[in-house]
Amino acid sequence: MDIISLILVVIGAINWGLVGFAKFDLVAWIFGGQTAVISRIIYALVGLAGLWCITFFSRYHAKHD
Repeated sequence: MDIISLILVVIGAINWGLVGFAKFDLVAWIFGGQTAVISRIIYALVGLAGLWCITFFSRYHAKHD
């Protein structure tokens, strides 16, 4: 789950970087627009992966105390 989450977070970061620097939404471009069902699913999965990655902080802290 951790690896999948990290991959999705990286995809999201790259997409947001492209939006910020070039005004280009790669996910929307590939999957048919921001309102396309598959695009919304990917955005939701990236969001859930980001939430999952928040748990890395507590797990890291627990290992390094």
